[in-house]
Amino acid sequence: MRDDPRDPRLPTSPGFWRSPLRGPWFTSVLGLVLLAGITVLFVTGLLSYAAYNPNLSPVNDKTPDKGILGFYLFAWPTDPHWLYRLNQGVHVTLGITLIPVLLAKLWSVVPRLFTLPPARSLAHALERVSLLLLVGGGLFEFVTGVLNVQLDYVFPGSFYPLHFYGAWVFFAAFVAHALLKTPTALRNLRRMREEKDDLVSPRPAEPTVSRRGALWFVGGGSLLLFATTVGQNFGGVLRRSALLAPHGGGEPGSGPNGFQINKTAAYAGIDTAETAEETWRLVVTGRTGTIRLSRAQLAELPLHSSALPIACVEGWSTPDQWWRGVRLRDLAALVGYEDDPPDVFVESLQRRGAFRKAALRANQVADPRSLLALYVNGEELSPDHGHPARIIVPAAPGVLNTKWVARMTFGDL
Repeated sequence: MRDDPRDPRLPTSPGFWRSPLRGPWFTSVLGLVLLAGITVLFVTGLLSYAAYNPNLSPVNDKTPDKGILGFYLFAWPTDPHWLYRLNQGVHVTLGITLIPVLLAKLWSVVPRLFTLPPARSLAHALERVSLLLLVGGGLFEFVTGVLNVQLDYVFPGSFYPLHFYGAWVFFAAFVAHALLKTPTALRNLRRMREEKDDLVSPRPAEPTVSRRGALWFVGGGSLLLFATTVGQNFGGVLRRSALLAPHGGGEPGSGPNGFQINKTAAYAGIDTAETAEETWRLVVTGRTGTIRLSRAQLAELPLHSSALPIACVEGWSTPDQWWRGVRLRDLAALVGYEDDPPDVFVESLQRRGAFRKAALRANQVADPRSLLALYVNGEELSPDHGHPARIIVPAAPGVLNTKWVARMTFGDL
């Protein structure tokens, strides 16, 4: 005998879901918060992808065959110099802060996922499919984002295409859902009395907390995640408050080189014999040929200083550090580009991992603050910060600030 879907012991029965908290007002409040928050997440995520200048060179493009989804890409600017730091700090911190809101929203509408029949009409079937994409896409984006921030690369394939394509699928379903539900949500908030709908249990249990109390609980969870994450965007005491972030806690070491890094020289496979003064040479290629420069020869060139942060896709960043080295546009001039510095392709001594090669646009090369840095905060770069020389560019993602530079090739890419 077939089970009766109205049996209150089954999740397909409205009577199975007995929480008195569920209802249109509670769901509407959470939905409107997510409407604003996820829109900001989507925009900052697209801007983060644009910051990599993926159209510049195949080495920067970690999302091949994006086709028309790359319609919005543009040459990433160098002003203000904290642009990427702000964008990615907002993206990651807001994403983590919204996790309790997302989970509460999913909990509030879970009875609808078990509604039978699964499709009453073609329109209803399309709505259920969009709901599946919305829930699945939302969980996928938040889970892969958190894993990336926590440096747990357990998902198959590269994070970049997974998160990029997942974002478009999720946001398309999100927009469709918002267009359908936002007018209803706004009406629910304006009404003083709760209306009955399919989310309200026909046999509610005794309440232990009010709906407003539940919202305070969700908001408190978000506030806790915010307080234990946001500090990774800063230094000093605030960084030590970022208990849930891999780059929280104290600064790694002390002294001029005592600020955050993402990978050590040992992890990157840097051999000290290759970086020694007598062996390391920077190979620079351009319009007039190739030159090789030792670190001592670089130090004899005109040196300039820039106060710039390092900001990573994982959301962490450093305060401005004081870098000193040779301007990229001056290196371009050495190989025939005196007045019109072009793009540059940079290669590192690093042997494994993404972005051991990177490309920078002409506007980044031309910026007077863009350096091949030899010193930081008045001292030579440490091995972990890229000794003998590293790239530092305003407003660029940290991975484009290549460390342990071995070769630079100037020209249109």
